[in-house]
Amino acid sequence: MDRLVVSSSPHFSTEDNVHKIMHTVILALLPACAASIYFFGLNALFLIITCIVACMATEYAFQKIRSKPVTITDGSAIITGILLALTLPPSFPLYAAVLGSVVAIGLGKQIFGGLGYNIFNPALLGRAFLQAAYPVLITTWSEPLTKAAKQGIDAVSAATPLALMKFEHKITPHLDLLFGNTAGSLGETSAIAIILGGLYLRYKGYINWKMPLGYFGSIAVFGGIFWLVNPLKYPDPLFHMLAGGAMLGAWFMVTDMVTTPTTPIGQWIFVIVAGFLVVIIRLLGGLPEGVMYSILLMNAFTPLINRHTRPKVFGEGGQGGLTG
Repeated sequence: MDRLVVSSSPHFSTEDNVHKIMHTVILALLPACAASIYFFGLNALFLIITCIVACMATEYAFQKIRSKPVTITDGSAIITGILLALTLPPSFPLYAAVLGSVVAIGLGKQIFGGLGYNIFNPALLGRAFLQAAYPVLITTWSEPLTKAAKQGIDAVSAATPLALMKFEHKITPHLDLLFGNTAGSLGETSAIAIILGGLYLRYKGYINWKMPLGYFGSIAVFGGIFWLVNPLKYPDPLFHMLAGGAMLGAWFMVTDMVTTPTTPIGQWIFVIVAGFLVVIIRLLGGLPEGVMYSILLMNAFTPLINRHTRPKVFGEGGQGGLTG
């Protein structure tokens, strides 16, 4: 009989133990981490390490205070730390990253009861807190070192592809988005690195294929509608899928079985609406990116979606209880 493993995102129903699954996810995140270090240097490395250590320390402290078993070796806190770091710009201050990590683990997971009981994706909740607390710092971007070196300087301030699209109506070439030669958060640069990790998780059977596919499909369809209406103003669907946090969100966040619906119909509702929200926020909202808000908002609706898409149990009548 299959055993439901309750752990930090992503979550899976499998006979494998938490330790094995979490360390497989960590392995799947390594290409994205390596790409961020290649493009942004030691800043990226220090940011990733800081978030990991802070997340593990916070989990240890909360579990000790609550006299709960310490589980920092299962890898779930490491994943939260990596995912949080990948949502941050390379120049983000380390002290602020520590604070975001404390919020991600403390308020995002432990306050709800620990592993598997969280309502929201912990890494995204930590990122949302930092967005509110440090709006300038978290929207300060720098060009990849590869571009800065060509210009003969150490670093240069830059706009992300989504910001260029929204505010200057400039479209970044698809190849730059695919390989990562753009400004952005650590996990917003190299789409191909994230795809490799996501496909590895799918190969291992650790993610539900309909979640990333449905998320991408929704973004492509709704983004494509705007593009067909006015291709001179709005970007094509492929741009939407490659730019910003869509790749990281699709492969490593909407695959979270605790904060996303468990019913097949509910899962489709989640990813379709989330993809729609991404496009609406990007093209019609005040912010250039909508992945974080789309997932967190749908996380909040997950219990309601589960409740109303749950298959009726045989013998369950309209008056409540069992029919005689």
